[in-house]
Amino acid sequence: MPWLYLILAICAEVVATNALKASETFSRPVPTLMTVVGYGLAFYLLSLVFKTMPVGVAYAVWAGLGMVLTLLVAMFVFGERPDAPAMLGVALIIAGVVVLQGFSNMNAH
Repeated sequence: MPWLYLILAICAEVVATNALKASETFSRPVPTLMTVVGYGLAFYLLSLVFKTMPVGVAYAVWAGLGMVLTLLVAMFVFGERPDAPAMLGVALIIAGVVVLQGFSNMNAH
């Protein structure tokens, strides 16, 4: 269950972060509500993950995948276009999550 909670937490955080941009400094009610509910749900689910998964592993996956998914949503919804250095950074973040999950003993909690 912790992996399911983590994936749902990441999705909620991605929705909340993109809704935050769409809220236009909290001047639009629906995106503002989506931001508040999304972050609340994300942190609640993340707290459930911390019961059984090491904080370092959970947060690395949360931050890495959350950033990548947020970037992808922003590309399609807001038309943001990352340049080559940004894409290299994304690739390095993905590589870091893969190394942590695939080769670290920290995952064996």
